[in-house]
Amino acid sequence: MCHTTIMTLFKLKPNSKQSIFDQVVFAATKSILSGAIKPGESFPSVRSLALDLKIHPNTAHKVIQHLIQERWLIASPGKGTTVATPPKARSGDRHHLLGHEVEQLVVEARRVGVGLDAVVKSIESHWKNLENVKVVSNDR
Repeated sequence: MCHTTIMTLFKLKPNSKQSIFDQVVFAATKSILSGAIKPGESFPSVRSLALDLKIHPNTAHKVIQHLIQERWLIASPGKGTTVATPPKARSGDRHHLLGHEVEQLVVEARRVGVGLDAVVKSIESHWKNLENVKVVSNDR
């Protein structure tokens, strides 16, 4: 009998302000965009994800269902869950990012005393980590 073991590449921060759910969704999305896991590859099952990350199976199920709903994963009967081609951005995504999320970043940076130059350098560094990844959209 052949068994396939799929190890998760995600690291969780137990003392993070983010929920475990948000951390896993972010880690999965980042792994797909960075090319660490590629379209067509198998994604861990609920059981594997829960065991590997030491999280509750209900949280693992919620993560996988969310990623399927957001079109990052595809569930196929008999085949399991696979990574999809990164989905096309929705109309409000850019506004949300450039409005609310940037505002949160600015407020937090000011709170901890980080200057604009340091924030820009950090953004550039993170951008470069993902810039070589070609993102192709789903036409669903």
